[in-house]
Parts: sequence; C-alpha cells; structure tokens
Amino acid sequence: MSNAEQIRTLRAQTGVSVGEIKAALDEARGDVAAALEILRRRGAAIAEKKAGREVHAGIVETYVHAGGRIGAMAEVLCETDFVALNADFQALAHDIVMQIAAADPKSAAELLESQFIKDPSQTVEDRIQAATLKLGENIRLGRFARFSL
Repeated sequence: MSNAEQIRTLRAQTGVSVGEIKAALDEARGDVAAALEILRRRGAAIAEKKAGREVHAGIVETYVHAGGRIGAMAEVLCETDFVALNADFQALAHDIVMQIAAADPKSAAELLESQFIKDPSQTVEDRIQAATLKLGENIRLGRFARFSL
C-alpha cells in the first residue's frame, strides 16, 4: 500500500488531519495498525486536556426505533455553536442516542464504557474522544433518557 493510500485509509477511519496522520505513520514506520493506535492515544490525550473546558453549546438529539415502542433523547455538549452545527458532531449525537436506545444504560458511566454498537472494537468514550480530536473541542454527554412501552 502506498503512502498516499495509507493516508487516505487512516483519514477515512479517523477524520484526523493529514499532518497528524503523516506524523503517526512516520512514528509507526509505515505500519497502518500501529499508526491508528498512535492516533487513538493522541486523541485520548487531547480529549483529557480539553476536558476542563466549559461546554455551553451542543444539541439535543432524539431517536425513535422502528415501530415507535422505544425512543431515546440525549444532550450532547460542545464548546461552540459552530461545532454543534457540524455534520460529524450531529452524526455522533445520533449514534449516541441509538446506543442509548439499544443498550438501555442506567448511568452515563455505563454508557461511556459500553461497546459501540456500530463498531464493537470501540467504546462510546472512544468515539467521543475521536470526535474531540477531529473537531478540536471538548465534547461531553449531558443528560439522557430512554423510553419504552
């Protein structure tokens, strides 16, 4: 796989900037799997640094499962309206409410530690950290609820 193909592959998987991907590939000596792990570690470190920032914006996302017998609602918070309007942020929020509907978590900690339904190799927290790295802002889960008949 050429360097350009490696960059495209990692960009599609992570959404991280090309510069970050190149640096990770250099550090991993061209090993895509190792570069992906490096990017995940960096994402976690960046998310930890940004965790102290205040979140005053975000969206309330809803999901009603087919048949209308299960629904979920959640606040997904970020620092600015600019990011709240971003399609990637909105997709993350939608994925989170789908996770709530599917997993029926009893607490935020349980939800964040659960395997992500669209990619069981990740947790919900991993997905939030990846979005933090990509969008450059602190992202947090606020209140949430699940309803079922």
